[in-house]
Amino acid sequence: MNPPVYTPTDQAPADPGATDDMPATRPVGYRSGLVHAAVTRHLRDAMARIDVAQPQYWVLNRVNGGAAGARAVVREGTDDEEYVAALEVLRGMPADVERDGDS
Repeated sequence: MNPPVYTPTDQAPADPGATDDMPATRPVGYRSGLVHAAVTRHLRDAMARIDVAQPQYWVLNRVNGGAAGARAVVREGTDDEEYVAALEVLRGMPADVERDGDS
């Protein structure tokens, strides 16, 4: 087996001058990382309040029929159409990145 080959990439820093009215210039990796951290923290805090660990929560979630309360907080202020659109975009990004890596 050959060791992995390191290939440096040309990484441009995020534009520090980007403003809120320029959403297309915002770095998706940074933003998705913030979302991941916030949602994970919220779910862990919710589990801690009822004194369960994640595997126990999965079982309770299945037995109870869902974790509507925790999901409702994460989706607060976002209607179904916006939520689905965001998920579709996020779902497609890994495939775009992998496809680009093949070129």
